[in-house]
Amino acid sequence: MQNLIPVVNKLQDVFNAIGNAPIDLPQIVVIGSQSSGKSSVLENVVGSDFLPRGTGIVTRRPLILQLFNTSSPTDGSAEAKAYGEFLHRPNDKIYDFDEIRNEIQRETDRTTGRNKGISTKPISLRIHSPKVLNLTLVDLPGITKVSVGDQPADIEFQIHDMCMQYITNPNAVILAVTAGNTDLANSDALKMAREVDPEGVRTVGVLTKLDLMDPGTDASEMLMNRVIPLRLGYVGVVNRGQRDIENGTKISDAQKKEADFFRNHTAYRHMLHRCGTPTLTRILNHILLHHIRDTLPDIKQRIASLLLEVQAELDALGEPTSDQTQRTLGSQLLQLLSRFCDSFAAAIDGRGGAATNKATLNSQMTELYGGARISYIFNDLFGRSLQGIDPFDGLRDEEIRTVIANAHGTRQSLFVPEISFDLLVKRQIARLEQPGLQCCDLVFDEMQRISTQCETTELSRFPELRDRVMDVMSKLLRRSVSPTQQMISNLIQIELSYINTAHPDFIGGSKAVAQLMESRQPQEYVGELPPTTPPVQMPENLHRNQANRPNSMRQNYAQQNAQSQDSKARSNGQALARSSPSHTPQPSGGIMSLIFGANSSNNGANGSLPSSVAATTIHGVPARVVGQATSSATGSQQSPVIKLQQMPDSMSRAEDAPTDRERIETEIIKSLLRSYFDIVRKNYMDLVPKTIMCFLVNKCKSELQNELVASLYKEDELPQLLRETDDVAQRRATCYEFREVLERAARIVNEVRDYNANST
Repeated sequence: MQNLIPVVNKLQDVFNAIGNAPIDLPQIVVIGSQSSGKSSVLENVVGSDFLPRGTGIVTRRPLILQLFNTSSPTDGSAEAKAYGEFLHRPNDKIYDFDEIRNEIQRETDRTTGRNKGISTKPISLRIHSPKVLNLTLVDLPGITKVSVGDQPADIEFQIHDMCMQYITNPNAVILAVTAGNTDLANSDALKMAREVDPEGVRTVGVLTKLDLMDPGTDASEMLMNRVIPLRLGYVGVVNRGQRDIENGTKISDAQKKEADFFRNHTAYRHMLHRCGTPTLTRILNHILLHHIRDTLPDIKQRIASLLLEVQAELDALGEPTSDQTQRTLGSQLLQLLSRFCDSFAAAIDGRGGAATNKATLNSQMTELYGGARISYIFNDLFGRSLQGIDPFDGLRDEEIRTVIANAHGTRQSLFVPEISFDLLVKRQIARLEQPGLQCCDLVFDEMQRISTQCETTELSRFPELRDRVMDVMSKLLRRSVSPTQQMISNLIQIELSYINTAHPDFIGGSKAVAQLMESRQPQEYVGELPPTTPPVQMPENLHRNQANRPNSMRQNYAQQNAQSQDSKARSNGQALARSSPSHTPQPSGGIMSLIFGANSSNNGANGSLPSSVAATTIHGVPARVVGQATSSATGSQQSPVIKLQQMPDSMSRAEDAPTDRERIETEIIKSLLRSYFDIVRKNYMDLVPKTIMCFLVNKCKSELQNELVASLYKEDELPQLLRETDDVAQRRATCYEFREVLERAARIVNEVRDYNANST
């Protein structure tokens, strides 16, 4: 068991040689307030006076103290004496502990200066002595509140962070030193230890200066673990005072004085198992041994995993190419290109294995990667965007009425003009082209992103080759994106070239009219039937002017008789429509007659009221004025000539209120437009991703290797393409050194296994 601590010390030396420890090793970390007695505790444990002393902050760098127990030889040789060795002065045994103190001071000043500066760079000291037990201790600067000298203003936070760096190690045992003559609840060391060890599982409390407590008070309650309980309990010690240090009192004499104090004190004589420096040393040795025994399997596993990682990185870095033949370089180039293409294809297909480094592997666990991002573009960005498009975005009812009116031409059509539907639906279909092109651009950017993420470690060795590969990849993508965009535009042109109104999913004109009539029927036919048309009243001005216009009167009378007979003939099978004198004349027949009824009058066909009494308007000019102008022209040559208004340069239907006919035609067009737009949108949503996959993604994936080989495999350029940078050579050297360190650590750990096997 005692050989476990030297094993950990060897591991610590091995890892300190490379600057940092990749494994959390078991050790005892000493923390406490400034002047709480930390240094005196360590000197008592070692049995020698070797640490710098003074007022204020003295320990300004972490001190890693490794204690090795040496048996005393019988011949009294020099090895029986205690000596120290610094890691920065290997194979230099220092027997004078005053020189050890001076070396610690010089090494501290060399890094931090002479005016109380601090540093996180540790000092490693190994002490071999027959008076010590095997231990590994880390002495940290004392916790302070106010900066002095050239210390920074945030000295408190710097020391706090330094202490947290060591005690957050889950394999570290925390030695919290607190002065016994202060309130334990105000202990900075216990407060800091509780931040990382709230249950007190790996914290040992040390109470110093028990001999300086006020008369009548003692620390028995604290030593009995009743104030602030800790799993490992508390140990009380009595250190040398400042006067003892100045008088040169030996530590051995101080330890005898300490033993007498506890043995003769009435409060401590019955708890000697928790008092004294020898007791503290035995407890720490016992705790550290069992802690190392519990953590050693994890240390072995961690060393083995690090060896695998380093070996994988060395394999990726490969051998230096400076001394390879032309044939070997060519073979290596083809292998690099093949691996890059396989990695690119695997990233798109989602087969995994595209990532060759730990960072990329971790990113694949937390975010979408490769082909999954392209799928997100197709289904979420493009698909949802098209689903959210309203078929009538940017299309007002006034514009629909204007298009229908333009399609009528010089006469009112009996049906909704089909040319108006073609014009409107083509305009809305053309709006789908831009989202498809944007989808292609997004996939193009994602393909470039994938190509950079698939850069293997082997390829990163050669910056010239990597840049050329990315250049060829970029050219291939740009060359493929133009046909893809053209094909997407052709999809829209195909839809615009032929409006297939015979599509099985298209609603059709008759069904659109039927749905419209069903929606309007509750509004127009609920309740009693409308009253029959009242008899036509002869206008008064007609009687006044009958002497002057006999022919006109007889003509109107004949027209009224013909209208009456025609109305009776139609009244057998049809419901009479509204026939107010102010009703707007509408054409009869066709779809409009099914919607409005068959009694809508037409000025030229069914014998309407005389134009002189009509209440309608024609483009703002009253029809009554037109009729009077006509009658005046026939009745008297002396009446003035009435002129019509001038036609405006541009006309719009936005200012006119829509008539019932226009409302019906607009609703029919919108119903047809919605139905056909949904058909085209569904086809477009299906064809655009297929087009991008065919012309861009799959094409690049299948042609990439041929393009790379054709562009890069040139024998005269092989040495230039496969030239390593200086940092790659440095990385390879670092990996070789780290592998050697890990192999030494593995051998050291295996010694424990062999020792256990031999001891059994």
